[in-house]
Amino acid sequence: MLNKKQTIFCIQEMEKMFPNAHCELVHKNTFELLIAVVLSAQCTDALVNKVTASLFEKYHTPEDYLAVPLEELEGDIRSIGLYRNKAKNIQGLSRRLIEDFDGKVPDTHAALESLPGVGRKTANVVLSVGFGVPAIAVDTHVERVTKRLAICRWKDSVQEVEETLKRKLPQEMWSQAHHDLIFFGRYHCKARKPECSTCPLLSICREGKKQAKARGFDG
Repeated sequence: MLNKKQTIFCIQEMEKMFPNAHCELVHKNTFELLIAVVLSAQCTDALVNKVTASLFEKYHTPEDYLAVPLEELEGDIRSIGLYRNKAKNIQGLSRRLIEDFDGKVPDTHAALESLPGVGRKTANVVLSVGFGVPAIAVDTHVERVTKRLAICRWKDSVQEVEETLKRKLPQEMWSQAHHDLIFFGRYHCKARKPECSTCPLLSICREGKKQAKARGFDG
């Protein structure tokens, strides 16, 4: 397992590789961000952006999403996986925002997670990107990278991965580390073909060393 110093080094190297790492979901405000993150579950950011380009032209407020039949909203997001459930959640969270939060996106974990379709990962993204609150959202990229590097254990749950990262990184690094890990996982340490042979972290990477030995390049 990597210690705190090694973990910080990893994040710093990732930031050197991807100095412009950021949230790739296109949005103009926290409400659009919330909708985009809900849509992004088990779906690529690229596809979400393609759908929201027209969706956000049509819908601007929680009231807008409730002004149409559920079937119409389903049609607007049909190309996204789980679109029926997501459409239902979008209308549900829009109703809750109006009834309980004066139509505004709340800025606490508890309040966000009380909304339909919003779990801890979504809440963390909204808090971090939308409100500037230090947070680490653990998606598939973050989980894969941290386990390959042995920052976390293979058996760790998503919650445990988040807690480990928070323990090993200073709070001021949390939000940017989230983006660094995602970019590193999305564009370099890919699920099927990680680019181990050109990775600056190869010398301390548990999985990378195994790949090096198997493929016959120096680790």
